[in-house]
Amino acid sequence: MTTTPAQAWADMLRGNERFVAGTPAHPRQDVERRTEVAPAQFPDAALFGCSDSRLAAEIIFDKGLGDLFVVRNAGQVISESVVGSLEYAVGVLHVPLIVVLGHDECGAVRAAIDSQGPQAPELTPHITNLIAPILPAVRRVAQYRRVDPAAIDAHAVGREHLRDTITELLEASELIREAVAAGTLGIVGANYRLLEGRAEPDVTVGLADAPTGL
Repeated sequence: MTTTPAQAWADMLRGNERFVAGTPAHPRQDVERRTEVAPAQFPDAALFGCSDSRLAAEIIFDKGLGDLFVVRNAGQVISESVVGSLEYAVGVLHVPLIVVLGHDECGAVRAAIDSQGPQAPELTPHITNLIAPILPAVRRVAQYRRVDPAAIDAHAVGREHLRDTITELLEASELIREAVAAGTLGIVGANYRLLEGRAEPDVTVGLADAPTGL
């Protein structure tokens, strides 16, 4: 039986609800599952998220071995390797869902905000390049004015950047666009609340009948 994008997201939500409630099932994490998935993988979804140490995808969504195809970098910024990895998940592994997961208290978002202040810290070239895709979100939230970085709403920047990330992904990948248009793939942009442990959906693509929470 083929899993629809909405069904895949509903299952992710149920797992996250168990995690929030402190009653995770820890499914498919035993020796039998390890043996089962050793020859091949058939993940239920792909997840593209931030590298933050507090954002362990399988724990947050109460998943097991072989359940999620996970791609992560600091600030969940689009790159060639990210697009290629997600195209592999869609085109080869046939996942019905991509979850793009941002979170509060993101160090990359904070660095992007701080870089716009008059007393901006000096960053390495690699970090400067990493946070560059977040700067449009910073400037929109700041309304294109020079303001004190401490006055910029980091949560609002994170939400804007999350939406930008999904837009960039769709613009960059014809394969992913076509899968969404065909109805075989959905995309959910969600923000993870570190303290509560909850993944709150913010934007969905190709999931008209998907639940937004439990």
